[in-house]
Amino acid sequence: MKVEIWHNPRCSKSRQTLALLQDRGITPEVRLYLENPPTQDELQTALQMLGLTPSQVLRRGEPEFKSLNLKTADDATILAAMAEHPKLIERPVVFVGAKAALGRPPENVLALL
Repeated sequence: MKVEIWHNPRCSKSRQTLALLQDRGITPEVRLYLENPPTQDELQTALQMLGLTPSQVLRRGEPEFKSLNLKTADDATILAAMAEHPKLIERPVVFVGAKAALGRPPENVLALL
């Protein structure tokens, strides 16, 4: 079973989710998505797997949210902004096969296992 996590080591929820997986004997492929950002196509696929829209995984507390005026933006604009500024992507995202879960709270990912 291949498990991948879009991880930000500075984020407590991301660290907790990674630890939760490791505590269950799972060594996921760790993608430091701030250093290796997903493309718009990868984001679109992830959103389909999550069953969420771009606005539902948009971090509204980031300075880019305000500076890019994303409050009333459409999904295509938000998706492009997240690809350009990956810190706007809510994290962590865990992928197992054709399924994905947002690790907020970390226990959400247990449904994938």
